Amino acid sequence: MADASSLYNSYNRIPLRFERGEGVWLITEDGERYLDFASGIAVNALGHAHPHLVEELKKQTEKLWHTSNLYQSPGQERLAKRLTDVTFADRVFFTNSGAEALECAIKTARRYFFSKGEPDRFEIITFDNAFHGRTTTTVAAGGTDKYIEGFGPKAPGFTRVLFGDLDAVKAAVSEKTAGILIEPIQGEGGIRAADHAFLRALRTLCDEKGMLLIFDDVQGGVGRTGKLFSYEASGVAPDIMAVAKGIGGGFPVGACLATEEASSGMVAGTHGSTYGGNPLAMAAGNAVLDVVLADGFLEHVRDVALVFRQGLESLKDRFPKVIEEIRGEGLFLGIKTKTPNADLLAAMREEKVLGVLAADNVIRILPPLTTTAEEARDGINRIEHALERVQQAAG
Repeated sequence: MADASSLYNSYNRIPLRFERGEGVWLITEDGERYLDFASGIAVNALGHAHPHLVEELKKQTEKLWHTSNLYQSPGQERLAKRLTDVTFADRVFFTNSGAEALECAIKTARRYFFSKGEPDRFEIITFDNAFHGRTTTTVAAGGTDKYIEGFGPKAPGFTRVLFGDLDAVKAAVSEKTAGILIEPIQGEGGIRAADHAFLRALRTLCDEKGMLLIFDDVQGGVGRTGKLFSYEASGVAPDIMAVAKGIGGGFPVGACLATEEASSGMVAGTHGSTYGGNPLAMAAGNAVLDVVLADGFLEHVRDVALVFRQGLESLKDRFPKVIEEIRGEGLFLGIKTKTPNADLLAAMREEKVLGVLAADNVIRILPPLTTTAEEARDGINRIEHALERVQQAAG
């Protein structure tokens, strides 16, 4: 057994030790089975040990793991082409994580204006309660001060405004503004969805002011909302978008997507990544797309999402002292509680079902996209029993 004291104390780890996974299930070392409605925080899009993903990674491990970006990469070229074929984008840069994808997105926007002879145009408007990663730049871009505290001066170049407040956005625009960065649905911030009219207004404002619109779809992308990417429901396309989590199905993969124009400043030598786009990651990404882009898969996500939504709304009606609101789209769902959200999450674990805490007293429900209707109903039943525990404890 690993000595936990050898690890950084930066996590309050739950005392569960998982040994293996099967689809929507996680199994501990002593054989206890948990319904995984956390999905590694929206990462395991195909659940655990998906046969196609396992097979494609096995094949790649026997051929090539790493060469670096000094050479051409067939796997990168294939995955990039598939992503650009189904999105607004013309260019893709591959990374190892969501934070790196956001770093690339921010650098792409700033470099665009530098290349146009406007080096002072580097500021980006962001939103309260946003989460864009844990690097020194992405915590500065985010909307939660606790992630910045103790790490020195905040990286400059970000102006934070109220989520959904168009007047505040307009007031924040200056001659230094390069773009607007927003999550179409805030995940860590409490499954708060931006109004589609608001996103359309941001697109119009960026067009009028010559700014770039940047979407962070790290948590909500790759089918989680029932669309391939969450922005599609609004009818608004960004200039730059960061994705990760689900695109690798559990393998560390991120990507920054951009239009030809927006990416025009990123010429040779301006950005790089030693591991980004390695052959193993590209095999995983292509395997995930094989499944997610298959006929009927996103329809399945929407069908199962309806089962979840109806079940959770029914629980809200039956437990009004505990549940305040059900939020989200597709399988990107949140239960906002009136009692402490940690109490309900602990009760859910007692019922062998996992979720994820978020801000605004929310529990995220993020099942694998491969979850069946039967598994969804099983999970709803377990959450019902957890709610009974919480309601009884609350009196």
